[in-house]
Amino acid sequence: MGRTDGRKVDALREISFTRDFTTMADGSILVEFGNTRVLCTASVDDDVPRWMRGTGTGWVTAEYSMLPGSSPERIRRETKGPKGRTQEIQRLIGRSLRAVCDMEKLGERQVTVDCDVLQADGGTRVASICGGFLALHDALSRLQARKQINEQPILEACAAVSVGIINGEARLDLPYEEDSKADTDMNVVMTESGEFIEIQGTAENFSFSKDELSTLLVLAEKGINEIITLQKELLKTPPQKR
Repeated sequence: MGRTDGRKVDALREISFTRDFTTMADGSILVEFGNTRVLCTASVDDDVPRWMRGTGTGWVTAEYSMLPGSSPERIRRETKGPKGRTQEIQRLIGRSLRAVCDMEKLGERQVTVDCDVLQADGGTRVASICGGFLALHDALSRLQARKQINEQPILEACAAVSVGIINGEARLDLPYEEDSKADTDMNVVMTESGEFIEIQGTAENFSFSKDELSTLLVLAEKGINEIITLQKELLKTPPQKR
């Protein structure tokens, strides 16, 4: 059975990155994975958490939220603090971005990457990582342009993608329709140099074999390399000075 959107099993959805979608934060990217849309902003604070003061190093953290109108049924705002799923996702985003950032070059400042889901159709966390990386890169590029830091702290690109097994078939970049009925679904985060940052995989109905795991990882790597190519295309042009 083919995919309802007509894609091949190893094809990504249409992906785009819109730079400076908003203009207040030093880094702002609207990322679109098919019908999934996430606004990623990076804000710089010239301070670090109390436990890091005096260390000479900085910190990168992330927050994630799904806005009320991002799904067919209204999502309640988390006014009493982030719930378990939200905490898990924002920690994943933060870990992924810190893995490719030199905290000593950042100095004693904190960058918060906010990922707000405007519309959810599967893959919101991986889209957040891909857009969040670009927002972070732009924010740090602007710090460097203003001579607030000497070097770009970003070491290399990182990206993420979802993969899964549906009806015995491995597929890349799952929309909600596929993700909701997957026998196995997995989120993979990798660096530009081909190393893994995180692998989150779950068997929903049936367990999966080592061979199936290998197939999914190869599929994810292919997709991630294509996403990084898109990221690097945007980064060929520096962000406008502010």
